[in-house]
Amino acid sequence: MEIKTSELSAPEKAARERGLRVVAIGGGTGLSTLLQGLKRFVLYPGESRSVPADLLPIRELSAVVTVSDDGGSSGRLRKELNMLPPGDIRNCIVALSEDEALLSKLFRHRFDKGSGLEGHSFGNLFLAALTSLTCDFSEAVRLSSEILLTRGHIYPATTSNIELEALMEEGTRVRGETKITASTGRIIELFLIPSDPDPMPQTLDAIARADMITIGPGSLFTSLIPNLLVRGIAQAIVDSPATKVYVCNLMTQANESLGLSAADHLQALNRHAQRQLFDYALINRTPVSDELKVKYALEGACQIVADLDTIEALGVIPVLGEHLEEHAGVARHNTTRVAHDLLQLVAQAPRTDRESISNGGS
Repeated sequence: MEIKTSELSAPEKAARERGLRVVAIGGGTGLSTLLQGLKRFVLYPGESRSVPADLLPIRELSAVVTVSDDGGSSGRLRKELNMLPPGDIRNCIVALSEDEALLSKLFRHRFDKGSGLEGHSFGNLFLAALTSLTCDFSEAVRLSSEILLTRGHIYPATTSNIELEALMEEGTRVRGETKITASTGRIIELFLIPSDPDPMPQTLDAIARADMITIGPGSLFTSLIPNLLVRGIAQAIVDSPATKVYVCNLMTQANESLGLSAADHLQALNRHAQRQLFDYALINRTPVSDELKVKYALEGACQIVADLDTIEALGVIPVLGEHLEEHAGVARHNTTRVAHDLLQLVAQAPRTDRESISNGGS
């Protein structure tokens, strides 16, 4: 649906001038990939960047990031310095960075040798240094975002030192994100240790004021669900007047979602939140190439089945799009198309909804 600016009503023009408040929840590469697309539609007052007339621009973009990683560089810093794992946060800072050249390359740079340095990324060490100076991980994230001129805010889901524990299908329990990811059994339920960590107040505030909230794409049990287990976040999502969208993964993932359909992902998220969360599910309809299909099949993975009737039975509206692109033998979301389709959901909402957005979402 094409909307011309000249045809907008006064409330709709006000909505476009105010723009949208968007909150993206997740972790891992999925969240940073989505943020790369969304930041292209961020438009601050006085900027001359163009946003298509059929979309409302984003005025405030916030990312809520899980902090349960215990492997690699993040895991080492977590154990040695008793700090929150910086890896997923670092990826989001780079994704939202205004400078995608030198500074973001610097933050991504990983040392391949050096006693104590090998395997660490510069961005992780930078966040560790700022955390040591400020004695506050969330403040270190804020300062890092300022230095890289990010087009959005980044909030850890919690500043508590949490671990993941999974109940497996055979009845055993596996503790720690790395061990959960490496396990071969099917995950039935996920828990946080401690079980009731405090959220950041800024996170709850951003969710309450949001016009759109997205969850996904990302690893179901280690990137998405942990955010929903932080005290108050799931209820804040339900209470928010925002449009809530699940961005579905492209492929199943070994040890996390093998054999799970799109509706199964939604049900797992709702079950752990103990609430019905979503209005829409954004689902790819582009088929994977035969070559890539064979490659993923060797890992026991396949394209996620879009069981649309079951999704609709959950009270969720499926929205199909051409979201798949293949790069270096891997299936990836086309970030610009996904972001465009997300914003179009809000732009094409009933007039009354758009008027409520122009009044601050109340």
